[in-house]
Amino acid sequence: MSENKELNLNFDEYIRQGEPARRERAEAWRVAIGLQAVDGLKTSEYLQETARRNIEGEITIDEARELVKQYYVSKTTHGKDEDNKEEADRVSSNISKLLQTDAFTYSVAGLASIHKTVFEGVFKHAGRFRDYDISKKEWVLRGDSVLYGRWQDLRMTIEYDLEQERLFDYTGLTKDQMVEHLAKFVAGLWQIHPFGEGNTRTTAIFTIKYLRSQGFSVNNDLFERHSWYFRNALVRANYRNLNKGINYEPLFLVRFFRNLLLGEDNILKNRYMMIDSPEDWQMPKSEAKPDTNRTSTGQVQDKLYTGNHNIISLVKSIANKQVSVKEMMSSLNLKGRDNFLNLYLSPAISEGYVCLLYPDSPRHPRQKYLLTVKGLALYNSLPTLSAV
Repeated sequence: MSENKELNLNFDEYIRQGEPARRERAEAWRVAIGLQAVDGLKTSEYLQETARRNIEGEITIDEARELVKQYYVSKTTHGKDEDNKEEADRVSSNISKLLQTDAFTYSVAGLASIHKTVFEGVFKHAGRFRDYDISKKEWVLRGDSVLYGRWQDLRMTIEYDLEQERLFDYTGLTKDQMVEHLAKFVAGLWQIHPFGEGNTRTTAIFTIKYLRSQGFSVNNDLFERHSWYFRNALVRANYRNLNKGINYEPLFLVRFFRNLLLGEDNILKNRYMMIDSPEDWQMPKSEAKPDTNRTSTGQVQDKLYTGNHNIISLVKSIANKQVSVKEMMSSLNLKGRDNFLNLYLSPAISEGYVCLLYPDSPRHPRQKYLLTVKGLALYNSLPTLSAV
């Protein structure tokens, strides 16, 4: 899939040098536009100019969405290419709106709401689960299809998967096991395929917002540059054909997630995933195992860990419990509440290691604090970080 190279350069400039608000808006648009490659769509020049105006603060994201909407309402000519651009433009502006807000509801209704918001004005069935069974011919499977969920079971299956993830105990997992589990969870949610169209883009947005809620700073570049790889990796993770000797292959998706969450630089190529591929398309043995903890420059880069000793001490004290401020201070033998909040708790929350039991009500009378998935990963690794 081709890239919007000129726009990517602008994004890079905003992200490198822009003020925080501009950088966040640029990252949201980068993901929103990049995800259109999942369905072979490209945005128009008008959308790109509108995105620039929003990034630079000339217009709000709601004004940007309205401009895109009115642009297509006023158009007098429509063809297949224009229809595709309209979908890409509207969906991009809708995704950008979602990614520029922190609101997230982890539920079946929350998943449906993402689809409704993303495809508002594009699909009449936006936000509604399909009421028919589907199959899709996949390039990476040489025309075969993944076995998707029955439409009668969609809501029940999603509820089950979300509840299993909610109850899953990350305590004791290594970072490798944690990443593999998260990849498996996302693959399973995608395979249910509750939406007839737009399922992968919805899954990607749900994944980004869920990972953020669990303390991760998601590498948006991956969803922008490798959105088609993301989809093909989901396909391979959910495809099995015993008659052909083909089993589920999560490796490709795990490589994506290791880059996404651990800052690694594993090679992501679509041709490696094709079944029965020509020999020169197959993954070299030297690349068959994800490179752990190293970037292309050879430097260790692990976004799960921190050099802040106060955060490490707090993570140790919380462990797998739900605790109050008073309990944390007592565990750390600290007396000054303001210093504790400023030097320990606030940094741990802002860096994604600790979260509130009642996030929508910070002053809840029974407020407790617990480790996020990222915090648990740090806690589980502490024996190997004794020298930090």
